[in-house]
Amino acid sequence: MPQGAPIKQTGRPLPPSILGYVRRVSGRHQLGLLLLSVIVFLLTLAPLEIQRRIVNDAISKGAFMPIVWLALAYFSVSLLQGGIKLGLNIYRSWVSEMAVLDLRRLVSARALDAAQHPAKAAAKGTEVSMILSEVEPLGGFVGISVSEPLLQTGVLVSVFGYLAFLQPLVALLCALAFSPQLVFVPLMQRAINRRSADRIETLRSVGGNIVGTDAQASDIAEQDGRLQRVFQLNMGIFKIKYSMYFLMNLLQHLGVGTALGVGGYFAVKGQIDVGTVVAFVSGLARVNDPWGDLVDWFREMTLARTRYRLLRDAMEMPRQRDD
Repeated sequence: MPQGAPIKQTGRPLPPSILGYVRRVSGRHQLGLLLLSVIVFLLTLAPLEIQRRIVNDAISKGAFMPIVWLALAYFSVSLLQGGIKLGLNIYRSWVSEMAVLDLRRLVSARALDAAQHPAKAAAKGTEVSMILSEVEPLGGFVGISVSEPLLQTGVLVSVFGYLAFLQPLVALLCALAFSPQLVFVPLMQRAINRRSADRIETLRSVGGNIVGTDAQASDIAEQDGRLQRVFQLNMGIFKIKYSMYFLMNLLQHLGVGTALGVGGYFAVKGQIDVGTVVAFVSGLARVNDPWGDLVDWFREMTLARTRYRLLRDAMEMPRQRDD
């Protein structure tokens, strides 16, 4: 990857939305990330099919060499997919760090302008320090803003599509076991997002109060109330998040149990082969992580929107006061 080149026109105002900033700072790189993401989720299906064939060949044919070749193919595809995913992750990190570099330069440019007003230098220095600590997670979102939902959604659709192709009825029952997550996950995630946004706003108020004027007893009590509010919000987030993960894991195991029970019944009746049951269990195991990653992405997107709005407001306020 090339080294970070100086960002030109750092005096330009930030775009109104986080997606507008993503497009401005990394538009063409997002296309490359999208291409790599498509390749990765398409390669997800190959190991499932190879596993199914290995089991079937071992049981029905009993031939050793075909199993060896299939095992080598499994390793080769896994190596190829892992290598491409490694490149994808490094590329994402580079895009994220370039965005962080850009944001830090923008904030630094505003700080230099503010330094021309000595009476406000201390307050502005603390304000800039707060902003600089927030740009890293914001820039980190830029790298995953487009490719992450495509990759994880692609994995989910590909795996369930493959399972439906193998045995539609078993796939439908597994999907029904998985489906309650489509109801409770968005609701619980929305509750987490509200608390997370409130937490960021409250912490900004805490930081703004620190750089205020003479501290009075009422100010100290008000500040302590804000800190207690942050504590309560954090505990609320933890309770909802870990409860959501518990329910997600529970339903994932329910899906696997369904595949083993119903699939095993069909295998005993001779309606499907044992390799198909193995493919179902392996496929459902591959679904859990992408779904969890997609949920995490929605949370990061909401936080990034809030951080970006606060950053943009903070960048614009000094300019308005100076004008």
